[in-house]
Amino acid sequence: MVPNTVRVAVGILGNAASMLLYAAPILTFRRVIKKGNVEEFSCVPYILALFNCLLYTWYGLPVVSSGWENMTVSTINGLGILLEITFISIYVWFAPREKKRFALGLVLPVLTLFGLTAYLSSFMVHTHHMRKVFVGSVGLVASISMYSSPMVAAKQVITTKSVEFMPFYLSLFSFLSSALWMIYGLLGRDLFIASPNFIGVPMGILQLALYCIYRRSDGAAGKLHGTAIDQEKGLKAVVAMPPQELAGTKPEAEGQK
Repeated sequence: MVPNTVRVAVGILGNAASMLLYAAPILTFRRVIKKGNVEEFSCVPYILALFNCLLYTWYGLPVVSSGWENMTVSTINGLGILLEITFISIYVWFAPREKKRFALGLVLPVLTLFGLTAYLSSFMVHTHHMRKVFVGSVGLVASISMYSSPMVAAKQVITTKSVEFMPFYLSLFSFLSSALWMIYGLLGRDLFIASPNFIGVPMGILQLALYCIYRRSDGAAGKLHGTAIDQEKGLKAVVAMPPQELAGTKPEAEGQK
């Protein structure tokens, strides 16, 4: 009874962390809406997150799991589906034609693969254990892909030496969510929940480390940029000195002669 209570408590904490993780891109997409441009943001993490949420919502339902043993998994991923669809829709709306086609070209196979997984697990597999193995295996691949997708942003951070397009809160909540769901899976001896988070935890740590390293670079670059602007303004002030002021010093000099 105690282990199950602890597991439920960890699941609730995992829900809270995952909710913050799924909601973190709100600030990013607020910026996209304000500027009317997706800039250098990638749609890949959101599409892979949608696939992951679809699979684990299905995994937590009684069709696959035994009863409501994984209700916390199903509820948070159901919320994740709504949020990810919203983010992807905003991205597609504001993206240029080439990025729009790329995003839609990823979404359609993801939805098709999920539909196929749901169909096969419902009608071709007849026991809960085998359904969990089948859906969990597909979900494991999806989760690994989802947790690996921020490496695209990490590569960009290293290349540009800027964390502008790798939001801090997304990395932080990704780490917290992975850690809690890893514990939840281990407590329930469910490797299909715990295993992908063995990858998610170090990925989250890596993103936070990169943020700390290159955030300092951003700050130093900002100070240099500010100094350059100040110097430029000073130079303009000297060059733009009114002719009458320059002329006003001339008679005085001549008078001294």
